[in-house]
Amino acid sequence: MEKQQILVIHGGNAFTTNEQYINSLQNSRLDLDKLRMKKDWKDSLQEKLGGAFDVLQPRMPNASNAQYEEWKLWFEKAAVLLDDDIILVGHSLGGIFLAKYLSENDFPKKIKATFLISAPFSNGEDEPLGSFVLSKPLKKMEKQGGKIFLYHSKDDKVVPFTEVKKYIDQLAGATTHFFEDRGHFNLESFPELIQEIQNISSY
Repeated sequence: MEKQQILVIHGGNAFTTNEQYINSLQNSRLDLDKLRMKKDWKDSLQEKLGGAFDVLQPRMPNASNAQYEEWKLWFEKAAVLLDDDIILVGHSLGGIFLAKYLSENDFPKKIKATFLISAPFSNGEDEPLGSFVLSKPLKKMEKQGGKIFLYHSKDDKVVPFTEVKKYIDQLAGATTHFFEDRGHFNLESFPELIQEIQNISSY
């Protein structure tokens, strides 16, 4: 039996200008905690899901100053290596990347499911999207993205909860999972995601 592939796209920061990027570096607070290696649910996804799954996590280019065209190029290199019935998971900027790509391009493989976790939809006051701004309705994504899941927490201080409602407006068939206290999902474990992936992989 073939393993169920899962491709996970991590988050990052995007800026409209290089000046914004430099300003962000200058104004960012650095402490020892930020210098320590921290693990989150993405690091343990393979272990939690087990041997029937193959979790793939490409390191997207220049995550601290991400450019959509660079991510698109890297993503397309990964896409040709995938099997049909792939599960796509995007967290934060990785979520809007998947939404933008799947709404503008034909994906070369059949997608079983797409998970958007704490995904921004539009530019925020403190979180610009740079070149990741959505330019088309999400009809194409809805058509080719398989079963779509939206995860968001009401206390997310990075991507406001109002952003997920904008996805719901365009993705009427999406399954939603809302939480009260998960923040931006920078957590060590994510049991609800594990369970949902196992559920959809069983059919």
